[in-house]
Amino acid sequence: MNETLESGLLFPENDKARSEHCQSSVESASARGEEEKKKRQRPIPCPHHLIRLMAPFKTFDAQVLQSVALSEFTKHIELEVSGVPRFGFVPGQWLSVKANTPEGGEITRAYSIASPPSGNGHVAFCLNRVQDGFMSNYLCNLDEGTKITFQGPFGDFIMRPPLRDTVFIATGTGIAPFRSMLHWLLAPDDLAKSDRHQGREFWLLFGSRREQDIYYREEFQQLAAKHDNFHFLPTLSRAGDRWKGLRGYVQQHLGEIVGMRTDMHAYICGLDRMVTANRELLKNLGWDRTSIRYEKYN
Repeated sequence: MNETLESGLLFPENDKARSEHCQSSVESASARGEEEKKKRQRPIPCPHHLIRLMAPFKTFDAQVLQSVALSEFTKHIELEVSGVPRFGFVPGQWLSVKANTPEGGEITRAYSIASPPSGNGHVAFCLNRVQDGFMSNYLCNLDEGTKITFQGPFGDFIMRPPLRDTVFIATGTGIAPFRSMLHWLLAPDDLAKSDRHQGREFWLLFGSRREQDIYYREEFQQLAAKHDNFHFLPTLSRAGDRWKGLRGYVQQHLGEIVGMRTDMHAYICGLDRMVTANRELLKNLGWDRTSIRYEKYN
């Protein structure tokens, strides 16, 4: 397998980062009385200003704090960025990691940030080992204390205002940007300076093969227990007999969530075929393409 599959981004052979995005601007709010108009015009308090803290293409060093196995081939890697007390990025963005091969060449790969912005300079990745892929195996084999080099943040797969009821659809390591977004949106009151979620409803529809492949399961279950407006819906394509939850692919359950509504937002991240299937389903239900944002990989 060619190592173009990394984390929600497709890289050509020249290692120049490219990601495919739905070009969108959120549609104007329709008049539903002054109160509804005000609510729909209220901006998402997303820290876009943090982007201005970062010099374009600046190179950073980071140290591995911990590397935890999420499954047989998937790891959660937490890093501490060196030399900055607060590393600014917007939930949903990615970093471009650089490493030297044994032959003396340089490889660059992109990884979505799997953690929310914080004041301690920490960032995290959720990544798979790719067969014959140098970078993914290199990162998965790193010991605690090892340093890596990266540039960023990059990307515009971020939440767009106005905030609406939203469904997040992910498979595999496509969960990474949504872990960042949801932990930021649903941060405890002592961490969030305002009610970021604005009382909106959020669904996380997460597709995996087997029960052991539901990454961050306990975290999302705890978020759902604390927040009545967050609904965690894992679904398994190869579920065992004891599994009591949803079965099948994510697109088989999306219609149950959105019903006949077209006033929501959808964010989709995962394999190309999954992203395409869910985009087409929503468009067939009458959704405007500007309400659907996606990031895909092959």
